[in-house]
Amino acid sequence: MPAQAQSRSLFISLDGPKGTGKTTLLESVTQVLRAEGRKVIRISEKNRDPYRSETMALVNQFVRNPCRLLELQVCQRLADSRAWITQHVLAKQPTDCIILIDRWYPSEAAFRRLVPFAQILELNMERNVRIPDLHVGVVTAPKVSWARAAARSRGLSSTVMHELEEHVASTEAFERAIAEHGWVLCRNEATLEEATMQVVSHIHAVVQ
Repeated sequence: MPAQAQSRSLFISLDGPKGTGKTTLLESVTQVLRAEGRKVIRISEKNRDPYRSETMALVNQFVRNPCRLLELQVCQRLADSRAWITQHVLAKQPTDCIILIDRWYPSEAAFRRLVPFAQILELNMERNVRIPDLHVGVVTAPKVSWARAAARSRGLSSTVMHELEEHVASTEAFERAIAEHGWVLCRNEATLEEATMQVVSHIHAVVQ
C-alpha cells in the first residue's frame, strides 16, 4: 500500500533496554519502508528535547542520591519534554508520513525503580503527550544485550546503569510493561532481517 493511501501520520515508537539494537533496527525498518515508497520521518527524543540539559542534571543528582522525589522530578521533566515535542514537532509533520521515534515514554519502564510505571504513564497522559499508534518493545536476553553494549565503542553509555544486575532488572521491568500494556514485543536475538520484518509486518497491519 503506498504511503499516500494513509489519511493521517502514523506515530511509532521503538523502546527497550540498552544494547538491544533499537537504533540499528530503526535504521533497517526505515530503509525497508522507504523502499516501499513510504514517507518516513525519524525522530530522536533526546535530540528534540529542549530541556535535556536540565533533565540530565536532575538525572545525575538522582544517580548520586537515589530517592523517590528526585526520580519523580526526572519523570515529570521528561513528560514535559514529550508534551513539547508532541506540540512543536509531531504536530507539524506531514499527514501522509510514518514517524519513527527512538525512545518515548515506554522506555521509562527500563530504568525507573521507585516511581510506579502506572504513575509515569499518568504524568504523560495529563500533559497530552501523543500516544504512539504502535509501541514496539525491543528486547533480548539481558546477557546478550549486555555483551552487545560492552562491545560498542561507547560501551553501555548509561547514566543510571553500570552493573549487569541493574541491566537484568531493567530488562525484566521492560518485559513486564510490554505484557501489561499490550505493546508489540520484538525479540532481537536472531538476525537483523528477522527483527526488521517483525516490525514492518506490524506497521503494515496498522497502516491497513
